[in-house]
Amino acid sequence: MVELSELPNIGKVLEKELIESGINTPEELTNVGSKEAFLRMWENNHTACLSKLCAIEGAIQHVRWHNLDETKKRELKKFHQSL
Repeated sequence: MVELSELPNIGKVLEKELIESGINTPEELTNVGSKEAFLRMWENNHTACLSKLCAIEGAIQHVRWHNLDETKKRELKKFHQSL
């Protein structure tokens, strides 16, 4: 079984935060999506930053978050600012 930390951008700390938020597998992360996953984390930690949101999206897309397309980065930034 693949662990969350095997995905791009997901280290042990972010993996722990996702698990604490009820997301235990890459499949669950994909099904929930980056915004919902981030909102679940946000409930426990209002200091969660935009970089984490981008990291989660990158993990879902299987790319480093720096390589997300600019449209997606703007969308995520707008979402993060709305919190």
